[in-house]
Order: sequence, then C-alpha cells, then structure tokens
Amino acid sequence: MISKEQALRYHAEPVPGKLTVRPTKRCETQEDLSLAYTPGVADPCLEIEKNPDDIYTYTNKGNLVAVISNGTAVLGLGDIGAAAGKPVMEGKGVLFKRFADIDVYDIELDTRDPDEIIRIVKAMEPTFGGINLEDIKAPECFHIEETLIREMNIPVFHDDQHGTAIISGAAILNACEVQGKNLSECRIVISGAGAAAISCARHYLLLGARKENIFMCDRKGILRREREGELDGYKRQFMVDTPDRTLADAFRDADIFVGLSVGGLVSAEMVKTMAARPILFPMANPTPEIAYEAIFEARKDALAGTGRSDYPNQVNNVLGFPFIFRGALDVRASCINEEMKVAATRALAALAKEPCVEEVSKAYGGAQFSFGPDYVIPKPFDPRVFIRESAAVAEAAVRTGVARRPRDPGLYREQLESRLERMLS
Repeated sequence: MISKEQALRYHAEPVPGKLTVRPTKRCETQEDLSLAYTPGVADPCLEIEKNPDDIYTYTNKGNLVAVISNGTAVLGLGDIGAAAGKPVMEGKGVLFKRFADIDVYDIELDTRDPDEIIRIVKAMEPTFGGINLEDIKAPECFHIEETLIREMNIPVFHDDQHGTAIISGAAILNACEVQGKNLSECRIVISGAGAAAISCARHYLLLGARKENIFMCDRKGILRREREGELDGYKRQFMVDTPDRTLADAFRDADIFVGLSVGGLVSAEMVKTMAARPILFPMANPTPEIAYEAIFEARKDALAGTGRSDYPNQVNNVLGFPFIFRGALDVRASCINEEMKVAATRALAALAKEPCVEEVSKAYGGAQFSFGPDYVIPKPFDPRVFIRESAAVAEAAVRTGVARRPRDPGLYREQLESRLERMLS
C-alpha cells in the first residue's frame, strides 16, 4: 500500500506535476526557427485555410485529446473543485500517453454552469481531435455530453459513464459464461443511480440484458414506478413495477450485483439471498460495497471483482478510454457511438479467453492467468489490448459510417503493431 508521503513526493518531484510539452521538430538553428514560426508557419496556415482537413496533416490535432473537468465529482473525493481535481486530469493524460500514445492537454473549468461548459468546449473544437469529459457530476454530465455529441464533429466521451460500462460489461459477459448464466435471464441489481450506474444499465441492455430485470437503487431504495414524481428523467428510464423497496429486497434471487455507490452498503446476509452461482462486482473505491473476502465467506459459489488492483477481476477504466480514443482518432470518427462501445466490450471479453502472455506475467510478479473465476477480464498491462480494442473500435466506426478516414483492417492492425513496438522500445 502506498503512503501519503510517497504519493505527494511522486507528484512534486523532480518537477511539479505529471505532464510536460515537448517539441516534435528540431529548433536549433536560425533556419529551424524560421520553419517553426515566422515566416515558415504561414504556409501550413494558408493550406489549412484553403482545406480545413489539412489541419490533420500539419498540426497535432489528430493525436490530441482534451481531458476536461469542472471537479464536481472527482474519483471518490466528490465535489472538490476544478483546481483540486487537476492531479487526476494530469493522471488521465499520463494513461492516455502510456497506454495508447495519445497526447493530452488537461483543462480544468472553474464553472458549474452546464451551458457555459458546453459553450467553452465547443469553442475548442479546432484544437482537439477528441474530448474526454471527466469527473462532472450527474445529472449535468448527461446534458453536457449529449449536447456536445450532437453539436460537435469530433468524438466526445464521458469516461465516468461509459468507461465503467464498457469494462464491467466485458467482465459480466465472461462471468456469465463461467457461472453458466444467460445475461438475458439474469436479475441484475445496481447500487447507485448516478452517471456510471445509468450508463452501465444502458450498456448492459445492448449486451443482451432485459430492462425489466434491472433493479437500480439510489439512496431511497429501488427506482419503483410509484416514485416517478421524485425521479429525474434519467432515473425514470429504469423504473420497475415491483413490491420490493430496499436494496436488500432487490438482492433476493439476484444473479448479478453491480456496485457503483459507496462502501459498506452490502451485508453478507444480503449476498446469501442471491441466486445460485452469483456474480458480484462491488466497485466503490477505495472501499467496495462489500469486502471481497466477505463475499466468499457468504457464498463459496460466487464470482467477484472490484475496482481495486489488489484483488482478481479488477474493473479498471484504463482498459477502455485510451484504446477507444486510439481507434476513433485513427479513422477520424465524428463520434463514439454505441456500436463502437459494444465492439470495445466484446474485444476485451474475447481477449480474456486467450492464454496469458509473458509481458502480463512479468508485470504481475510472475503470476499466470487463465480464463476462469479469477480471470474474466484482461490485465491493463496486456499489450494485446492496445491492438485488439483499438482495431475493434476503428472497424465499428467504419462499419457504422462515422469514420471519415476508413482504413483497411489488416493494414491498420499492422500499423498498430508498429506503433506498439515504438511505444515499448
């Protein structure tokens, strides 16, 4: 376990923060200076004026993502403000670069007004190839993302919503296979009704779950139809007709539990009431809704994962956003649509069934992993994720007509392999 002192020293030394900007061209002579700035810079400017798509030829736009937050829902820390959230946004930039070779500018907006955020982000479209919204609270985050997707012509992706949905979706697909369950028949309990919970539920429907089998719970219990007047439009999507009221009620005969709320909400007694061979993903961080060990004390036939790296089956968003953007940027997708998200999920689920590679074993102290109860989702340091998921997302973009630069699938995979070799060298 890392200490507070380690974390603070890591962020402060040898220079403050985790990101920097480095030039990609020489600037060592008078001629270099003339090319980098005036007068040489005028020529690409005029080419872009004539043909706006040339911005991808002469600037870094095609490999540049903005990580944007207003700090109203930062990790497990809550509403700590834009400035206090900056270390997290820098951290996302590190992950984008480390795992997918994508450059990032992190942008912290000191405003709570959703319409002002929309106006600011829209005005930055000439700069960026994609927008990663981060740590913006619900329900404002829904309005912000939906509006930006509709009004911008580059990918906009709120990772707090879709990242968890995509990764947990892959884990649940494989968990159902291991546990001998059919997702379409599973009773699913979701603790939490915020951005991640609603996006997860929507995504599970695309994977085969049925809406009438999803029991979503907020602080007041199950989203029942008789509560319609007190629920916002996003929660109303998952109202159910049921005499049950509480989270404990929802657990009875449930096949799957997904925790997206706060630690300690779930008891061993609740787990004992679940159906045979239950699947549990309590993902509150750093303290899950129920401790990993407590799940198996209650049910030996369970399959479980958390959001933590010190237990099997970690649902880690780094398995999603870098590679989703890699694929989207490389085909110049105008958006990240549902088909691209499902493609990412299915690529991850398929990879977990393949034999472990040496790089993964080395990254985890020589451990070996094989598909089964303790390994239903790939590890973040599996280099194959970069190729498989990026390619799947790009192919889905081409297939659904949102790619403005379609690529031959075989050639694109070769290009990804070459990029991966450069990244690892």
